[in-house]
Amino acid sequence: MGGRSDIDGESGSATVEQTGLLALLGLAFATLVLFIASGLGPETGRGLATRIANRIACGPLEPGPCHRHPAVDAYGPTVAAALRAYAPSDLVRQDGLGRGLLPVDYRRCRIPSCAEVDPARPELDLTLSNRRTTLFTEASRSGGRLNLTWWAWRPGIGWDASRRSVGTAEAEAVRGTPVRLSDSPLLVPLEALDGRNHTRFGPDERPPWQWTVPSNHDSRTE
Repeated sequence: MGGRSDIDGESGSATVEQTGLLALLGLAFATLVLFIASGLGPETGRGLATRIANRIACGPLEPGPCHRHPAVDAYGPTVAAALRAYAPSDLVRQDGLGRGLLPVDYRRCRIPSCAEVDPARPELDLTLSNRRTTLFTEASRSGGRLNLTWWAWRPGIGWDASRRSVGTAEAEAVRGTPVRLSDSPLLVPLEALDGRNHTRFGPDERPPWQWTVPSNHDSRTE
């Protein structure tokens, strides 16, 4: 009976501690919301609260606020439009077993079967296992031209890049291209992708961009 009493006592104590911690966190969060809503908090406090709210609502894997494309945040609307308008359309590659694979997000898909082409979806927006077609992007300027790169990851095949140098006239011609979160392939800016340099890959799958792409959370290429 003594043993049973001890177990029950430890369980009850843990429950009380957890309940108290949750109540404390709830009170702190409510205080923060009221403080910001009152208009008395500093701008930095509002910015931090907004970022936290965006992460909760939009999920931790994608940069940028809700309903706004991360490429627009990273590069500005003109460069983002060029990345969307000139994105490569030749997305299927054959692996060693003859399977057609689409580029996918390496954070969510690491085996070839999750990147297989769905024959019922000619638009190639989703794989057979319902994974989103994804391209990782880079953008920079040199000599008055815009240098765009789209990196594609296919499990079992590795990385390949499509590149295009765009002049001012070419960029202006596609300036009005919509950049929507719903469009495929999904564009993920490497410059704003946290943890990209520390992700582990197999020796034959290490991305050529790792440790070469500068972080660019605040400034834009336009």
